[in-house]
Amino acid sequence: MILVTGATGNIGSALLKELHAYGAGPLRGLTRDRSRASFPEGVEAHEGDFAETASLKPALDGVRSLFLVSRLGSDAEILDVAQQAGVAHVVLMSSITVETHPHLGPAAENLAVERLVKDSGMAWTILRPTQFASNALWWAASIREGETVRVPYADTGLPAIHPADIASVARVALTEPGHQGRTYALTGPERVTPRRQVEAVAAALGRKVPFAEIGREEAHRRLAAFMGDESAAAVLDLTGGDVNDALLTVHDTVRRITGSPARAFSRWVEENVAAFR
Repeated sequence: MILVTGATGNIGSALLKELHAYGAGPLRGLTRDRSRASFPEGVEAHEGDFAETASLKPALDGVRSLFLVSRLGSDAEILDVAQQAGVAHVVLMSSITVETHPHLGPAAENLAVERLVKDSGMAWTILRPTQFASNALWWAASIREGETVRVPYADTGLPAIHPADIASVARVALTEPGHQGRTYALTGPERVTPRRQVEAVAAALGRKVPFAEIGREEAHRRLAAFMGDESAAAVLDLTGGDVNDALLTVHDTVRRITGSPARAFSRWVEENVAAFR
């Protein structure tokens, strides 16, 4: 039995579909609200709340492999419950910032969870993806309303990854030998700047999308309004204010692990263009 946490999210939902398509069952998805979950036929839906570790025990019954989205509750308690339930292998969603920007708060938190997994007594595989292509959804409301998309660091390109590629690597790690005890840096196939991302959305929509570059101060003010000062500063460092070679490097991990090349940003746009209409 494989349990996928975050099963209704971008990565978890894609992972369940892949596992189902490859006949990897039996499969189970963890969700806070089973009535709102739409899983492939035959996938068990279990309700659970990371903030209430005891609620996870029924979902972990009989599970041998776990895909874990961390930092949604007490990871130490969650891993302890998983180990007691007999889980043998954990595939952890972490972040490439553990390597590229370990001084940032979110990166330090991810590193702490990685250490918990390694010390848990269970076999492990750690996935460290870079910026998600789906982060472009931050602009969706502005684009739908015909407003100007305003971003800092308009010409700083990062190798954004399609969430489905993270799911593909996770599927292989969960179902095939040779991936335990491994850490994988995951990126898209090329660097893509915010300017090019918006151009790709405009091309898919068949209309112009107004675009303007703004300074860090204005960008910080906009971001801090809904995520706080510290998180806003971290996001701005990672999207252009403090980039380094490790963050900019394009890795071929997706191709090596799955046998298929990483999906381009333009493909993500084609698959999700309805969100911008």
